[in-house]
Amino acid sequence: MESNTRTVAELVAARWDDHRPGLWFEERVLTHHEVAAGAAARSALLADLLPPGPGAHIGVLLDNTPEFPLWLSAAALARTAVAGVNPTRRGPELARDILHTECRVLVTEPAHLPLLAGLELPGVSVLVTGTEEYDALLAPYTDARPDATAAIPSDRLLLYFTSGSTGAPKAAICTQGRLAAAGHALVDQFGVRPDDVHYVCMPMFHGNAVIADWAPALAAGAGVALRRRFSASGFLSDVRRYRATYFTYVGRAVSYVLATEERADDRDNPLRMGFGTEAGAVDAAAFERRFGVRLVEGYGSSEGGAAVQWSPGTPAGAVGRAGPGLVVLDPETRAECAVAVFDGAGRLLNGDEAIGELVNQGPNPFEGYWRNAEAEEERRRDGWYWTGDLFCRDADGFLYFAGRTDDRLRVDSENLAAAMIENILARYEGASAVSVYAIPDPVTGDQVMATLAGTFDPDTFTAFLAAQPDLGTKMAPRFVRVVHEMPVTVTNKIHRAQLRREALHCPDPVWWRPPGEPTYRKLTPEDLAPLQKPEGPLAPTRGPSEVRRQGLEPRTR
Repeated sequence: MESNTRTVAELVAARWDDHRPGLWFEERVLTHHEVAAGAAARSALLADLLPPGPGAHIGVLLDNTPEFPLWLSAAALARTAVAGVNPTRRGPELARDILHTECRVLVTEPAHLPLLAGLELPGVSVLVTGTEEYDALLAPYTDARPDATAAIPSDRLLLYFTSGSTGAPKAAICTQGRLAAAGHALVDQFGVRPDDVHYVCMPMFHGNAVIADWAPALAAGAGVALRRRFSASGFLSDVRRYRATYFTYVGRAVSYVLATEERADDRDNPLRMGFGTEAGAVDAAAFERRFGVRLVEGYGSSEGGAAVQWSPGTPAGAVGRAGPGLVVLDPETRAECAVAVFDGAGRLLNGDEAIGELVNQGPNPFEGYWRNAEAEEERRRDGWYWTGDLFCRDADGFLYFAGRTDDRLRVDSENLAAAMIENILARYEGASAVSVYAIPDPVTGDQVMATLAGTFDPDTFTAFLAAQPDLGTKMAPRFVRVVHEMPVTVTNKIHRAQLRREALHCPDPVWWRPPGEPTYRKLTPEDLAPLQKPEGPLAPTRGPSEVRRQGLEPRTR
């Protein structure tokens, strides 16, 4: 496909009359032509379902089934936008996401219908895929052909949620032009070919799977193989079954694959590369040794306002070299931070002067948030793009990730807001005060820890969590520290820095819920050793002056 294609709609329409296999899912195989025809049928249906004019969108509450890319493609043809709805959200928060993005049609499947039970969704038509009613609804439109002539690059196509630190998730806007350009850029960067097969195992309601996996496949005319939900045990068999050559990952996915039983023939696979973030240097090396596949790590803000690419020669622990316009600034003075100085052991000697916020002062593709002017203005202060992430920069221009500017947690590739979890835990009858914060996960990202002042009963607390309709699946604390009085600062604010610093090494009892166990139990010294994060830089429990280079894990927000 020509790299000057300007819209996703054009890329979809270009697959008409392409009868090569193009989409694999379990036992189903669709040709590229069948995908284009299915998109055209759904686009024609949308013309009758959506009210005229801009601002009426489609919500997609689906696992990675063929319906997800079909509706993305249909939205491009229909010049409307898809809001990827996160199925880990619950109750009123889930309803808020759907209504905030002004979805007039919500596409879901029978497995997710319980999530919608009892929700008030005025003006929203729900289509349930995989039902006779759904098939009958589509039947009159099966002769439609894809028409991309009306689509323009500035048409909104994606509204994908990025988590805020103090409030509800923000819906970042991605237009057809930006998504098409991103797809072409990755085709050029990684040499994607029409005979490639992209394995999409990360959830498609996230930007990673759509922007970094589906879009380059569409741009190159390559095939796509879908996994309903990520499975570490099914990873290698899927790759072989579909002859997959490329995949994307986020967070702990790579470590989960590495935890599967190693076999002598693991290198017998068609993969050329994986692209993602947060695998960590140790796991990336182990993955290449075991499977013979190189992982390419990168940093990018979800909104598209800044990106850093790894390139050959990047030092261990660095994300990559700063491109044009990328600077590290003191957010208070707006002055550029000092060059990072490391000692012979790789320890940062001038963290207080060198660490600041990564800012893009040059042109950037950030297209704003849907109906959130305040967050948009915060991101675009002084006419620049402020990432919200902390970095330092060495004398050769290489960037090192140093944390986050606000109080948020990243668990299994999900950004969570501590304040929202605190509001839920504050309902617990035994709590007089609650603080929620991140402690390092031993592999990558964060784990949720809460300090609770008051009384604590493990079974009662477990039952309480299960009864909270707005507690997302990744919000429950892994660890609970129980104190008589919450430590406070001189201004009577909870001393969060102290709690983070002490983490699991504190004088108070700590309860924890190990993976797979039904309730909480007391943390013992024997439990502690495997929970410790290997020595590395910029860990949340360390101060800036203790930063090290080795093992740095770049993250995408």
